[in-house]
Amino acid sequence: MLTSHFPLPFAGHRLHIVDFDASSFHEHDLLWLPHHDRLRSAGRKRKAEHLAGRIAAVHALREVGVRAVPDIGEKRQPLWPDGLFGSISHCASTALAVISRQRVGIDIEKIMSQHTATELAPSIIDSDERQILQASSLPFPIALTLAFSAKESVYKAFSDRVTLPGFNSAKVTSLTATHISLHLLPAFAATMAERTVRTEWFQRDNSVITLVSAITRVPHDRSAPASILSAIPR
Repeated sequence: MLTSHFPLPFAGHRLHIVDFDASSFHEHDLLWLPHHDRLRSAGRKRKAEHLAGRIAAVHALREVGVRAVPDIGEKRQPLWPDGLFGSISHCASTALAVISRQRVGIDIEKIMSQHTATELAPSIIDSDERQILQASSLPFPIALTLAFSAKESVYKAFSDRVTLPGFNSAKVTSLTATHISLHLLPAFAATMAERTVRTEWFQRDNSVITLVSAITRVPHDRSAPASILSAIPR
């Protein structure tokens, strides 16, 4: 499969972006993956996306001196080497990965159309979140896509500890031109409640990319001292 890779420094991390041409994918490309047999029943598009994501992950791991291909966990999450955290995402013809010594989550999403945003908003945000998004300087479709993507990034950061929490388990508390913050509720996970997660974001063509950059124990009113990433249970 034809791919191109480039690293991009962002929010204290280095993103590894892989643009790929799914039409050039061949079944034998998967033989490069140790777990290729587990993809046997997947569709062609899914196989190409998975391969591109793992290529990005390999580049990210090599950056920290590790030569490995992340396997697939019981919850379909990537399995990272001991002592490392990572995240993979893909959208259309782009895949990306990031590696860290602390919890990290990344997501890329195509910006919704106005129609799609109007239709999906009730399933992604509540009325309080809507007010925050509408009060930002961003067009609503971009703001809603960011809310969706930021929540996905948070879920990925804790994919080894929680099982598919609903969108109502993390609430948007602020949105600016560079970051979006969320407050985790008990529905996310009892042990993760009352934490605020900051995700940085940027727009790339017609997509947005969000990255979990800080997780604090600060309650929703932010009155307590912050304890950044290192205080979060692994």
